[in-house]
Amino acid sequence: MAEETTNFESKLESAKKTLEILMNPEITLQDSVKAYEKGIKELQDAQKILEDAQIKITEIKNS
Repeated sequence: MAEETTNFESKLESAKKTLEILMNPEITLQDSVKAYEKGIKELQDAQKILEDAQIKITEIKNS
């Protein structure tokens, strides 16, 4: 579980860094599209980790 938490935290941190890149007014369109894709992937991965944790918690409650 600690690995999932660390992974979740690293996904969020990566998404935050990507947002900072996207906020740079000098970023090119091509770089902004790449950064956006990366940020969305990181957030989707983080969401999956949260969903898995919720399933585990539900299973624990129901057992």
